[in-house]
Amino acid sequence: MIRFLTYNEAQELVAFDLAALGFSARHIERWIRSVAADYGFSIGDITYILCNDEKILAVNREFLQHDYYTDVITFDYTTASCLNGDIFISEDTVRSNAEMEGCDYPHELLRILIHGVLHLTGQGDKTPETKAEMTRKEDLALAKINR
Repeated sequence: MIRFLTYNEAQELVAFDLAALGFSARHIERWIRSVAADYGFSIGDITYILCNDEKILAVNREFLQHDYYTDVITFDYTTASCLNGDIFISEDTVRSNAEMEGCDYPHELLRILIHGVLHLTGQGDKTPETKAEMTRKEDLALAKINR
């Protein structure tokens, strides 16, 4: 099961409306499952949690002891060939990244959605080489969503 949640004004988790991305929730879920299958994985339970910069900073500090903002934090609970995890995404940073990259927010959010899945498949991005490979894989996945 793939869940898309966000924090409301009261800081309660509620369902995130994917319509702004230009694709139905069903289409996005099929896409994510298809990309996972490309790497030999099925989908178990993945929860996307969209939040603001302050929340992702708090998560980064509490769980990773990192004192900086980021666009995505992936908690990996994968077992064998079944992807499971929680993926926190800062909407603020995704918007900033979209501006810097000269693309629209929906495109950048789709990139980050699949970035988290690629982390669950074992793809890293800590070195220039692995970061370039991650970007290549993101681009391949993004080309697939329109099919």
